[in-house]
Amino acid sequence: MPTPDWFSELLSSEIGRWLRLSAAQIGQLYQHYHLLVRWNQRMNLTTIKPGRETVIRHYCESLFFAFHLPADGERTSILDLGSGAGFPGIPAAVLMPEWSVTLVESSQRKAVFLRESTRHLQNISVLAERMENLRNQSDWVVARAVDPKEIVPLVPRLGSNIALMLGEDDFSMIRRDSRIAWIEPVRLPWGDRRLCVYGKLT
Repeated sequence: MPTPDWFSELLSSEIGRWLRLSAAQIGQLYQHYHLLVRWNQRMNLTTIKPGRETVIRHYCESLFFAFHLPADGERTSILDLGSGAGFPGIPAAVLMPEWSVTLVESSQRKAVFLRESTRHLQNISVLAERMENLRNQSDWVVARAVDPKEIVPLVPRLGSNIALMLGEDDFSMIRRDSRIAWIEPVRLPWGDRRLCVYGKLT
């Protein structure tokens, strides 16, 4: 499937200050975008309208988040809890093909979409389970648009590190949790007082 110029140019111009994507990576992201727009007509995967806003809020922000994740070593394993339409896990897997990314989504319909939209990505697996029932161990537990107070208690069982995309107010509720040692947050450059936060189990 050819990638339209508007998608390539917008993605490259918005994220280009931090990283460069190959044409193949941009094509992989467009494949997912194309399916997302189509499937979203039948089920509620995202409320963000197609086009520029979706590219920035979903793809650019997820790539920025993954780029700043302080992972040690190439073979990093990621659990993306409450993955929804696949963010931030799918852009992270495209950016870092050596990572192993598991998308965890309790909605069976959304899990079907995740499987269909990631068939071409060998480093992604999908689990249609509730996150509190998980027993998988990973290097990093990540989440976006999930209540952080639900995620932090799961970290000791699921992994040794946590990374979240969230608002400043949400971070203020968990930043003093003694279970996690947070590093300095990284502000998302597209406004709305949102942060990328990274921490290690104490």
